[in-house]
Amino acid sequence: MNIGRSSNPVLSKAAFDPQTYTASYLEVMTLNGTINKSIAMLLLVVVGAMYTWKMFFGAATIEIGTALVSKWIFIGGIGGFVFALIMIFKKNWAYITAPLYAILEGLFLGAISAFFEARYPGLVLQAVALTFGTLFIMLVGYRSGIIKVTRKFRSGIIAATGAVALVYFISIIFSMFGASSLIIHSNGILGIGISLVIVVIAALNLVLDFDFIAKGSQAGLPKYMEWYAAFGLMLTLVWLYIEILRLLSKLASRD
Repeated sequence: MNIGRSSNPVLSKAAFDPQTYTASYLEVMTLNGTINKSIAMLLLVVVGAMYTWKMFFGAATIEIGTALVSKWIFIGGIGGFVFALIMIFKKNWAYITAPLYAILEGLFLGAISAFFEARYPGLVLQAVALTFGTLFIMLVGYRSGIIKVTRKFRSGIIAATGAVALVYFISIIFSMFGASSLIIHSNGILGIGISLVIVVIAALNLVLDFDFIAKGSQAGLPKYMEWYAAFGLMLTLVWLYIEILRLLSKLASRD
């Protein structure tokens, strides 16, 4: 079966290659199982996010709240990255590492979201609504056949995602040398336009993930790959949320 490719580094063709898994399994990966695991991971992200969110807004002042949750940004970000790496190399541990990753990612997102909310009240609710709205639209578009994952479509999104990654890498390098006023971070028309394009690219990556998971679930892979596939989809969803949050903050800062 030709599973194809996804621009998501977790959902690589090699990860879902049936030849990689030579043993026979009593239980295999299914689409419904992957959906259930994705929902479970999303709930765990929400639990983690609520913890740091309440910690921030439960503090007496914003300064105290910032001090309280700052460590959780580090713990959630670094911890999530570590578990992500473990999962990539030890996929059969995904039933343990994926839930832990989701909780840590939630701690990180809750703290970041609280910072944005403190500065721009109501922004986070808008970002969450737009993220799930985009997820629903992309899923309906894919399932209905309105959005078809052709070879050209897949290649174009992969190339665009690679370009975004390159831009962010260059941005990080420049920021290390004190260049903090790059166009991609500005709230000008061009900066907003770039953020909008990145949001669209992130949204289209969801379609690639849907297609990749749907085809991978037909390949007879072991059951634990449901957790791994859910983890890959969660990466794209988190990226989309963060980019929408950045876009809305740029728009709010112009008021």
